Amino acid sequence: MIYVTRLNGKAFVLNCDLIETMEETPDTVITLTGGNKYVVSERMDVLIPRITNYHQRCHPLYSDVEESKE
Repeated sequence: MIYVTRLNGKAFVLNCDLIETMEETPDTVITLTGGNKYVVSERMDVLIPRITNYHQRCHPLYSDVEESKE
């Protein structure tokens, strides 16, 4: 789960495992696998690290393997 902000300034939590696509049009539109769309104020270059950090926290063994390869 990641925090995102609607254009009106209200924050909410989004299940990033359900994200199918993200696009900037110029606002960021997140489409979930069920078809729901959310327009958020964060840019994709901010959201991608949040999603990556979430997955690393959920799968710490995987992130340890990736770090040892560097």
